[in-house]
Amino acid sequence: MSVQTSPQPADVTPAPAPFLDVRDLKVHFPTEDGLVKSVDGVSFTLEKGRTLGIVGESGSGKSVTSLALLGLHKGTRAQVSGEIWLEGRELVALPEAGMRALRGRTVSMIFQDPLSALHPFFTVGSQIAEAYRVHHKVSRKEARGRAVDMLKRVGIPQPERRVRDYPHQFSGGMRQRAMIAMSLVCDPELLIADEPTTALDVTVQAQILDLIRDLQEEFGSAVVIITHDLGVVADVADDILVMYGGRRIEYGTTRDVLKDPQHPYTWGLLQSMPHLSGDVGERLNPIPGSPPSLINLPDGCAFHPRCGYKGWVPQGRCTAERPELRLVSGGERHLAACHLSDDAKQEIRGGDGPDGRGAAAARAAQ
Repeated sequence: MSVQTSPQPADVTPAPAPFLDVRDLKVHFPTEDGLVKSVDGVSFTLEKGRTLGIVGESGSGKSVTSLALLGLHKGTRAQVSGEIWLEGRELVALPEAGMRALRGRTVSMIFQDPLSALHPFFTVGSQIAEAYRVHHKVSRKEARGRAVDMLKRVGIPQPERRVRDYPHQFSGGMRQRAMIAMSLVCDPELLIADEPTTALDVTVQAQILDLIRDLQEEFGSAVVIITHDLGVVADVADDILVMYGGRRIEYGTTRDVLKDPQHPYTWGLLQSMPHLSGDVGERLNPIPGSPPSLINLPDGCAFHPRCGYKGWVPQGRCTAERPELRLVSGGERHLAACHLSDDAKQEIRGGDGPDGRGAAAARAAQ
């Protein structure tokens, strides 16, 4: 007697998990005046070899997000929740000892101000060598040789001599290069660059961005670059995350966000940038008002006090209802949190609109 067996389902291979997967990250700071919601429900993913640009004004939560990726809020009063998955390991719940083993070797950061980040009492070479010896059992001589090699790779002239110099003996651009050398000395898989071109002239900015791009190709690292300048991310990023008031308001590929921006805040950021195709005498139009208090965010859309288009949305939804991040019509990965209908956006951006913002945004993305 034969026994009939039901056919076994075909093996289904699950989709590989992203290298970096941030899910509903929240970083809040209790103060005497109230709870500061610096990051409030941010999510994004990043694969190796790709670059994510996080943009927004000061106070939007960009740097606080980057510090959370490094676990630098541990041991402070910060209330951190959500999940940060890095190559299958969850970092929010990881003890400090575990994070210390990852910092510098697996995930590293280029800090915003190298003069403050570099210790003034120690030579540049000794600081790079120390970062290497923390994660590798090598002699001081070997670590020094590695420091010289890294200084050479980031374009420091005469690295054998400059390795003995102190931070104040380096120019601003050279200090930033030294910070990059320190960040990459252990070949990290994730590199976070927090405003890496701040206070540098345009020529040095371009050199630093080219250096980050070249080193990413060499090491195959995933890169998160944090800036307020959309021109920077347009040059180096594969994807863009626009933050405002600690929240995501637009997220997508660089091409989608710059060629077809879907949020009035992104329009404003683009219009405040000079562009080569514009008239020499054309004025840049800054976004009116100031970023909101992270203790008392406005009801509804956090951007509505500064938005010139809330009158296009019926029934006062902008001031009463917080918009959810939703897929843009016709897009695969382009998301935006705005109550404006697709027809309204098309009408606003089709012509110059009441203040020319839509057309300026389109021109700036060219």
